[in-house]
Amino acid sequence: MFEPLIRFTPDLHREGWLAESWSSGELNGKPIVDVVLRAGVKFHNGDPVTSDDIVFSCDRFRDPRSGYNLGSIDKVEALDERRVRIHLKRADAQFFVDNLVLLVMPKKYFEQVGEQEFAQHPIGTGPWKFVSRKIKDELRLERFNDYWKRDAAPGYANLVIKVIQEDVTRVSAYKTGRVDLIDNVPLALVDEFKALPNTRTVTVPSGNNVFLNFNTQMPNSPFNDLRVRKAVAHAIDLDAIIQKVLFGQGKRYVQVAEAAAGYEPSLKPYAYDQAKARSLLKEAGFPNGFEIPCYNHATPREPNIKEFGEAVYAYLAIVGIRCRVRSLELGAYLALVKRDRGAPGLPGVDGIINWQWPQGLPGDPAQAWMGHLHSYDPGKGAGGYSYSSDPEVDMLLEKQAEVLDENQRNELLKRIAALKNERMLGGLPTYLPIITFAFRDTINWTPWPNAQWRAMQQIRPVK
Repeated sequence: MFEPLIRFTPDLHREGWLAESWSSGELNGKPIVDVVLRAGVKFHNGDPVTSDDIVFSCDRFRDPRSGYNLGSIDKVEALDERRVRIHLKRADAQFFVDNLVLLVMPKKYFEQVGEQEFAQHPIGTGPWKFVSRKIKDELRLERFNDYWKRDAAPGYANLVIKVIQEDVTRVSAYKTGRVDLIDNVPLALVDEFKALPNTRTVTVPSGNNVFLNFNTQMPNSPFNDLRVRKAVAHAIDLDAIIQKVLFGQGKRYVQVAEAAAGYEPSLKPYAYDQAKARSLLKEAGFPNGFEIPCYNHATPREPNIKEFGEAVYAYLAIVGIRCRVRSLELGAYLALVKRDRGAPGLPGVDGIINWQWPQGLPGDPAQAWMGHLHSYDPGKGAGGYSYSSDPEVDMLLEKQAEVLDENQRNELLKRIAALKNERMLGGLPTYLPIITFAFRDTINWTPWPNAQWRAMQQIRPVK
């Protein structure tokens, strides 16, 4: 329903979307970004998209309540109906990676109906218009026939998205013909679905980076000791878990995904060595191990994520790290990890957490690292989910954000990745999920890397 100024195509190239063009420069010694909007773009109610809508969207997403990070923006001004100037407080390399992807919202309509009514009846510029929604059941959409980009418009008149969390029910819905496309084919059934008649499958990386995080900001936490964190890394046979629990539908990574910004091929994962793990625990003063809360997913945000966490915690028990496993639904999970929950400065996670954070497609780890690696600093809006603190890494993270030269910035990200790996900061990387979609062979659909591949942009009947 909603669209950005710039987006990524299925082959991961950046292109202007609602923005016809954009350029950067300086004004009075401060960086600026000028954006020119496409002509003729309309919202679903027929109102034209103007620069006032871009100003409104930027201001709204700058509100901390939105959860979106646009902290480097000083102000946004409309130069005319189609031109917008974004004034930055400082050079911000990440702005061009993520923030021009912000979704455009209708200022006039939003102010007419208010936030609550907008949530009930949203409108955007996208190829699909909102019809109705039943919480935890379904979302109904219809094609927007006045969509600005005709060659990217869907070929169907209606789209119904059903919420079916249970694997067995979702598979049954597909096999009995109740639905024509399913997300997250159960990992144990991927090969079966690839062999089904009249069915096509697409398998892609999800865009999420899964990792274990530790609280190193709590007095007397065993994870304050680097040897304990390294013991965790050596205790887990991640390759075996990926093969047995994830049915091979996962890929190991060391800090960032291959070919992503900051990727350093010389970095290697910690080897599975339980004897070394026990030795490190003994050196750290825990010859008999210790007991600790271990938080895990109850909501299947990624395929078999719950079972993955259970297997990891079982491996830790073998070397003496005895987990009191606590499974949480997604809402409780997100609330738990925020550093500003409860008393000021009081960490929410008091042990280990099986966590994840998208690094984007194509990958760029900077925004994720500013959230869960940089020291918690509410004044700067950094480290809102961080349980690490390292002044050198903080300095490098802040420095890379102001380097616009891609090669120089890439070297800084590599340095951060090396320090993160060496000092076990911001958690232990585990795997990159791989997801599979299955759909009728009468459907011509290429998933787009938006919302982790799930955009129903160009979906049409096979001719």
